[in-house]
Amino acid sequence: MHDAIVHSSGARMRWVELPGEEPARVYVHGLGATSAPYYAEVAAHPLLPRHRSLLIDLLGFGISDRPREFSYTLEAHAGTLAEGLRKAGVAGASVIAHSMGGAVATVLAARHSELVARLVLVDANLDPYPPAPVRPGGSGIAAFGEEEFVAGGWKEVRDRVGPHWWSTMRLADLRGLHRTAVSLARGTSPTVRELLAGLPIPRAFLHPEGDEPRGAAELREAGVRVLEIPESGHNIMLDNPQAFARTLAALLSPGP
Repeated sequence: MHDAIVHSSGARMRWVELPGEEPARVYVHGLGATSAPYYAEVAAHPLLPRHRSLLIDLLGFGISDRPREFSYTLEAHAGTLAEGLRKAGVAGASVIAHSMGGAVATVLAARHSELVARLVLVDANLDPYPPAPVRPGGSGIAAFGEEEFVAGGWKEVRDRVGPHWWSTMRLADLRGLHRTAVSLARGTSPTVRELLAGLPIPRAFLHPEGDEPRGAAELREAGVRVLEIPESGHNIMLDNPQAFARTLAALLSPGP
């Protein structure tokens, strides 16, 4: 495990690192998740040539610190992730990012272009959405006020998302989880979709079989490879690690 101070409070971002060749690969988790349990099998998969790999946890999640004074917006997450990568000596990385982490990674690539050479989004959030309480996960969390969520609303979310997701969500700071969910629902300006379309680097968007993202044709027109992964749901890397690793190996191979 490695760490770096990434915030003025002294908060540390932590990651599990696998040795290998440069350039590095950086794996970023989704809302209420943590990178090592989601990506370990794929990062060490024999189909992927061995590269230095950082399975990194954003502030407030997993094994990273939980500063109370941090805003936990998508932009702030991207800023502290950039600080952590710089202190880790990472540049020109391939960034593989799931769900909410995909939104953070897109902001990272747009604002800190020297850090990201390739971007692979895994069923990522591209657009703002209404914080409706009837949906699980991010939007359900954002439907609560912060104090309401901390005081007990989190229990409703726990019961709604089920034991698998809760196994990592329970490690998250409650305020950090809520603030991140609110920022995800609100989105960025320009939107994550607009930022993604404008990036001058190789980009891909992986989605579950039969669930192509909204605006897929426009993404393709902007140069984003939109690829379906068979026999998978939202957690593609867990549902079909073999197909996920095979797709990553093709996307991350040398060349344009």
